[in-house]
Amino acid sequence: MSRAEQPSRRSVLAAAVVAAVAGGSGPVSAADAPADAEDPVQALASTVDNRAWTSYADWGGGTAQGTRAVAGARPGVVIDAPAGTVDYTDPHTGATATWEYATWTSPVHRLAVPSTEAIASWNAHTPDGTWLQVELQGTYSDATDTPWYVMGRWAAGDQDIKRTSVDDQSDGKSTIWTDTFTIDDPSTGLRLASYRLRLTLYRRPGTMSTPTVWRLGAMGSDVPDRFTVPAATPDLARELIVPRYSQEIHKGQYPEYDNGGEAWCSPTSSQMIIEYWGGRLTPEQLAWVDPSYTDPQVCHAARFTYDHQYEGCGNWPFNAAYAATFPDLQGVVTRLGSVTDLETLIAAGIPAMTSQSFLEGELTGAGYGTAGHLMTVIGFTADGDVIANDPASPSNGAVRHVYKRREWENIWLRTKRYDADGEVVSGTGGVCYLYFPAHPSPGQLSALAEVGVR
Repeated sequence: MSRAEQPSRRSVLAAAVVAAVAGGSGPVSAADAPADAEDPVQALASTVDNRAWTSYADWGGGTAQGTRAVAGARPGVVIDAPAGTVDYTDPHTGATATWEYATWTSPVHRLAVPSTEAIASWNAHTPDGTWLQVELQGTYSDATDTPWYVMGRWAAGDQDIKRTSVDDQSDGKSTIWTDTFTIDDPSTGLRLASYRLRLTLYRRPGTMSTPTVWRLGAMGSDVPDRFTVPAATPDLARELIVPRYSQEIHKGQYPEYDNGGEAWCSPTSSQMIIEYWGGRLTPEQLAWVDPSYTDPQVCHAARFTYDHQYEGCGNWPFNAAYAATFPDLQGVVTRLGSVTDLETLIAAGIPAMTSQSFLEGELTGAGYGTAGHLMTVIGFTADGDVIANDPASPSNGAVRHVYKRREWENIWLRTKRYDADGEVVSGTGGVCYLYFPAHPSPGQLSALAEVGVR
């Protein structure tokens, strides 16, 4: 679950989506679709646009200033000859250092879904003495341009810089809320029509070290305003064997990384899926953790997903990037359109981390309510109910839950809900992290493509 400050942030993010249809400018909700419209569950999928640059041809197709594409089993982009140097003062340490830098800028991507939100994702290796920055610059549907927005300053470690989002970025039409580009007032009809991403790679002067970026992309979305979603017909009975970790047994651990417990749902869930795919941390990597703590790998995940501006571990792209620091893994942030999409992934052996918010009485068996929480979907029962590794459990042995399908799909996919005071607040609209192999099998590739991820 999110810490106390997080609900307001996520509420603002989803409020843009809520306003879009309230103002009459966004897509109609499935419940309001005419009888002869396309299947409403399938229609939900058209609210998301994913684009990623991953191939050698992709990296060769951008604009390089001091970078070059590298071929191989996992093509990427690296520093070739730095474009210059820059001084960076870390806002979280006050230290100023000089860095060499080089940039790669993507071609313009025109969104198939003119969007109210956009979230970038990246997968990279940043050896000691290196880091990277991802920026987004877009064109609105009124043909004006956004500024260059910083979507994240990131390093796998925390010795060179403190990984951070950047607050106070807005042009009066859109705002960056931690990790998410958001149209300020979608009811006007304004949308993000296209964007390009700029990647800046940094290293200490005089060295030959370089970040290597294998994947860079963004998910744009315009999710309809809805309190309820159409029910998807059950079509799968399968359970994946995924490690089970409780966030609650870490309560009070490492206050500098948001104090464990309910604040660690995202890194705890991330670690479950990473280990499902075979990712393991060495004793040397875990040597910093208090040896009296159970599951030190969860502490490690919290430290290395922590956003020093957000002051929490729930930065979505930082979690995806952390997953991709493990050999042969990729991570992306997306939205899915239905529980059917989750069934497609589970059938291919791909678990998913989902974000949802609900009152205690809305999800039978949870025993809590939350304004924002991550859990790991690992399968479906013969009746179609959702099997989830829910880290908001008192012990590792209690992590596996079976949640009623209709309750669960609604709290995950809706964008509006009522809080305990009867006020209308936001839902998460199907947000999902997906971690999967760097070289997926044909069946996994097909399943990912079916849910819009390539």
